[in-house]
Amino acid sequence: MAIVGLYAVVLLLGILCAESKYMVYNTSAGIVAGKINVHVVPHTHDDVGWLKTVDQYYVGSNNSIQGACVQNVLDSIVPALLADKNRKFIYVEQAFFQRWWRDQSELMQSIVKNLVSSGQLEFINGGMCMHDEAVPHYIDMIDQTTLGHRFIKEEFGVTPRIGWQIDPFGHSAVQAYLLGAEVGFDSFFFGRIDYQDRIKRKKEKSLEVIWRGSKSLGSSAQIFAGAFPKNYEPPPGFYFEVNDDSPIVQDDISLFDYNVQDRVNDFVAAAISQANITRTNHIMWTMGTDFKYQYAHTWFRQMDKLIHYVNKDGRVNAFYSTPSIYTDAKYAMSKSWPLKTDDYFPYADRVNAYWTGYFTSRPALKRYVRIMSGYYLAARQLEFFKRRSDSGPNTDSLADALAIAQHHDAVTGTEKQHVADDYAKRLSMGYIESEKVVASSLACLADSKSSNGCGHSTANFQQCPLLNITYCPASEIDLSHGKKLIVVVYNSLGWKREDVIRFPVVNEDVIVHDSEGREIESQLVPPVDAYVDLRNYYVRAYFGTNPKAVPKYWLAFTVSVPPLGFNTYTISTSEKTGAGSTKSSIYKFQRGEKSGIQVGEGNLKLTISASQGKIINYVNSRNLVEESVEQSFSFYTGYNGTNDKEPQNSGAYIFRPNGTYLIKPEQASLTVIRGPLVQELHQQINPWIFQTTRLYKEKEHVEVEFIVGPVPIDDGFGKEVATQITTSLENSKTFYTDSNGRDFIKRIRDFRTDWDLEVNQPVAGNYYPINLGIYIQDSKKEFSVLVDRSLGGSSMVDGQIELMLHRRLLLDDSRGVAEALNETVCILDDCRGLTIQGKYYYRIDPLGEGAKWRRSLGQEIYSPLLLAIAQEDGDNWMSSHVPTFSGIDSSYSLPDNVAVITLQELDDGKVLLRLAHLYEIGEDSVLSVVTSVELKKLFPGKKIAKVTEVSLSANQERAVMEKKRLVWKVENSSGEYPKAARGGPVDPKKLVVELAPMEIRTFVIDLDQTSSKRVFDA
Repeated sequence: MAIVGLYAVVLLLGILCAESKYMVYNTSAGIVAGKINVHVVPHTHDDVGWLKTVDQYYVGSNNSIQGACVQNVLDSIVPALLADKNRKFIYVEQAFFQRWWRDQSELMQSIVKNLVSSGQLEFINGGMCMHDEAVPHYIDMIDQTTLGHRFIKEEFGVTPRIGWQIDPFGHSAVQAYLLGAEVGFDSFFFGRIDYQDRIKRKKEKSLEVIWRGSKSLGSSAQIFAGAFPKNYEPPPGFYFEVNDDSPIVQDDISLFDYNVQDRVNDFVAAAISQANITRTNHIMWTMGTDFKYQYAHTWFRQMDKLIHYVNKDGRVNAFYSTPSIYTDAKYAMSKSWPLKTDDYFPYADRVNAYWTGYFTSRPALKRYVRIMSGYYLAARQLEFFKRRSDSGPNTDSLADALAIAQHHDAVTGTEKQHVADDYAKRLSMGYIESEKVVASSLACLADSKSSNGCGHSTANFQQCPLLNITYCPASEIDLSHGKKLIVVVYNSLGWKREDVIRFPVVNEDVIVHDSEGREIESQLVPPVDAYVDLRNYYVRAYFGTNPKAVPKYWLAFTVSVPPLGFNTYTISTSEKTGAGSTKSSIYKFQRGEKSGIQVGEGNLKLTISASQGKIINYVNSRNLVEESVEQSFSFYTGYNGTNDKEPQNSGAYIFRPNGTYLIKPEQASLTVIRGPLVQELHQQINPWIFQTTRLYKEKEHVEVEFIVGPVPIDDGFGKEVATQITTSLENSKTFYTDSNGRDFIKRIRDFRTDWDLEVNQPVAGNYYPINLGIYIQDSKKEFSVLVDRSLGGSSMVDGQIELMLHRRLLLDDSRGVAEALNETVCILDDCRGLTIQGKYYYRIDPLGEGAKWRRSLGQEIYSPLLLAIAQEDGDNWMSSHVPTFSGIDSSYSLPDNVAVITLQELDDGKVLLRLAHLYEIGEDSVLSVVTSVELKKLFPGKKIAKVTEVSLSANQERAVMEKKRLVWKVENSSGEYPKAARGGPVDPKKLVVELAPMEIRTFVIDLDQTSSKRVFDA
C-alpha cells in the first residue's frame, strides 16, 4: 500500500513538472487586402419539420428516424461562443429559437443578449421558418417573417440584415424584392439553382448578382443576391460533427497522424477553387448543414485550428465571419454586378430531375393552408373590431401554426406523412381557437344594440369548415316548427361585395329575407351522389360517427356585404307550399343523344356537346368574345428509374412522367341543373373523377369544381392527374404565371432567359408554380385560369392551359424523405387513397382586359365570404341586433386596386395596417396607376394619434431602413435608373396614403383610446 502511494506522488510530480502543451489558437484575423479572404460562417440548418415533427426535432425524440435535437444545438452554441470572443454563429429558425428562449433563465437570456449585441450571435433571415418560395402565398410569407422579426426586435433590439433561403427548391421574384429588399435586407443568399444555370454562372463568375425582381418597383427594390457554388454545406472534407468522417486537424507532434500542412493545403486549394468562380477576393464558406453543432465544440475546435494555421501559412486569409460582414466586404469593393430579373424556377439538380412535382404534392394540405390563411386575415380584423383579449381566445395559435406551415418541407408536401398530419393538427387547433374569436366578435358587433355588451352576448354563432364535403350541422336544422336560421355574412375585403353563397338545408319550402326584411331570390340545388359519398366517408373519418341524413338541397342566394363588414340574412320555412326558393330543374342526357345544349342565364353561355360529353363553345354576349373551348383530363404515370444507371423516380419532390394517358369521359353521366341564380353541368368523368361546371347569372366566368380520387394504383403504377383547357389562341409557346400570388412572370416553353436550355424533360421542365393563376394571350384575346390553392401548371400546347390536380405515387424520389407520396385515409380497416375536392375558374377576355378579373376575383378566392349561423325561435333578431355593419366609414370603400392585407391589433394596443396595390405597371389601362387611401375613413369613430410607416415586417421605421439601404452598381449600366413610382410621405393632418403599382405599405397606428368607441358604428 505504501509503495502504491509513493508511486502516485511521483506520478503527480512528473505531471506537474512536465511542460504544458496547451495551445492558444489565433482566431483574431480580419479582412486582409490583396489576399483571398475566406469568410468562415458557422451555421446550422434546422428544418421546422420534415422527417420528424417540429417538436420532435426540438427535443430530440424519435431519433430512430433522424438523430437531430435543436435544443442541443442551441445549448451547445452558447458556451462555444463564450470560449472565444472571435467565434461567430448565425441562427435562422425562430420557431425553434423561441421554444428554447422560453426555457432559459434570466441569467442565460442576459448572456445571449450580450452575444447578440457583440455580433458573435447573429440572427439571419429571422422568420419563424425558412419558408418555401414556390407554393406559399405572399401574405403568408409576410406574416411568418413578421412574427419572427418582431420577436427579435422586442427581445434583442436588432433587425436582421440578410436573407438566407439556402434550402428552398428554387427562388421567387417576390422573395427577392418583397421578402428581401422591402423587409430591409442588404443581401440574400440561397443554395438551389438549376444545374445548367449554375454551370454557366460559375464560368462567368455570375453566381452573385443584383436581383431586380419587380418590374413595377425596379431598382428601388433590388437586392444583392448570391447563389452558392454547390450547396449550403462546407467544401468537401471540412465537416466536423462528432460522427463526420472528414480528417480533423491533428496538430500534436507527439501523436501519430500529424497533418497540419496537409489540411492547410486542402483549405488553400478549396479556397482558390472557389475564388476562381467568384468576383472580388472575398469568398464565403458555409460551415454547417442540417442540424449540425449538436456538440459545437467539435466544429469550433477544428475551425480555430484551420484559421490559425492557414493564416500562419499566409497564402490565403481566413477568419470567422457572418453573411453581414461578407456583404459589407463585397459592397466596399465598389464593383459592378450582373443584373438578374424574373426568378429561378423551375429547379433541376441534375438531368431528368425537375423539382416541379412538389408544386402539387399533398393538394389537400395545400388547400387547408390556403383556407386558414384567408380565415386568419378575417379573424384578425374581427379581433381588432371587438378588441383583442389576452386572457380569452385569440388568433395567436393560428398565426403560429400558419407560420410553421410555410416551411419549405411543410406546405410543399415533401415531408413524411406523420409530419404532414402534425402540421394539419396544429392548423386545426389554431382554427378552433380563432373560430371562437370570430364567433364572439360577430356576436359582440351584432349585439351592440343590446345593453348587455360584449361580455353577455346571447348569440351562439357556428361556422361550417366542412362545406366542401356538404357538411354543415349549423344549417342542417329542421325549420318546419317555426325555427329560423340567422346567417351573418362577413366580407374581409375593402370593397362592397355581391356574391352567391350556398349551404345545405333539410327543408324544401324555405324563404330568404335580407336585413331589411325583404324576400330575396333563392334557389335549391340538389346534392350530387359523389358529394354524398364524400360526406359520409370523411365525416366519419373526422368525427368517428356517421353524419345525419343527407340534406335534401343546397340553398343558394345572392348576398350584398359592405366592405370590412357583415350583412344578416334570415332563413325560414314558407307558410305556403311551393313558395320561397326556386327548385332547380334537372335534365339528364340520354346515351346516344346527339344534341347540344346551352348553359347560362347571364352574359356568359357555354355550349355542351352531348355526344362528346364536353363543353365545345364559350360565348360572352357583353364583350362579344366567342371561343371554342375543350376541357379534358389525363394522367402521367410516375417514372420508375430504380434499375437505371442514374436512378430517378417520380416522387414528392420530382415530377418525372413516363407517358401521358387521356381519360375519356363517360357519356351517360351528363346532367344539367338549371335555375335563376346558378346553372351547373355535372359530369362523372370516370369512376374516380367527378366534375361540376358552374355558371352564375351575374358573373362572367366559369367555375369548375372537381373531385379526384381515390387515384387507382392496383395496376402497380403511380399517377399524376392533370386537367387541360384548350382554346384556339395562338400564344407562341408563351404563358404567364404568378409569383406567390403577386407579380406575373413571362414563361416560354423550352426556354430560359439566362442560359441555353438543354431539354431533357419536355413536360416537367416546363411546369411552374401557380398560386393565383396562369394566362395565355394572342393578338386578340387572353385566356386566364385562377386556382384555389398552389399547384403546378403549364401551357404544353399552344392555346392550352394545363393544371396538375393530384399526385399519388408508389416510389420515393431519393431526396431524403424516404417515403412514397401515397396519401391514404383509414376508417378502421377501410383504407382508401386520398380524395381531393377543389375549384378553378376561367375566363376569356379581349386582349388587355383580363387583369381586372384576375386581380379582383383572385382577392375573392383568397378571402371568401365568412358565414356564421345562429338559430332563432322568434321574430325579433333584426330589431334587437345590428343587422349590418362596416368597420370603415359607411360612405367609403377602398379603390378597386387596393387591398387591406393586414388589420391587426398588436400586443401593445397599437394597430398594424398593411395596404397593397394589386396591379403591376402596364397591367391595366385604368387601374395600374398611383392611388390613395384615406386613413381617417378606415378608422371611423377613432382618433388617430400617430401614424408610423415601417418596413414590411414591421420591425423598423421605413425612413430608417431606407437610409441604411446599400446602393449597388449594376454591370453595363450608367448608374442612372428610371425612378420607380412610390407613394409619398403621409401628411399627419390629411392622413392619406398613396400607393404606386405593386407597392405594399405597412403602418403602425396609435389610436387615441380615450376617444375611441368600443365598437364601430353600424
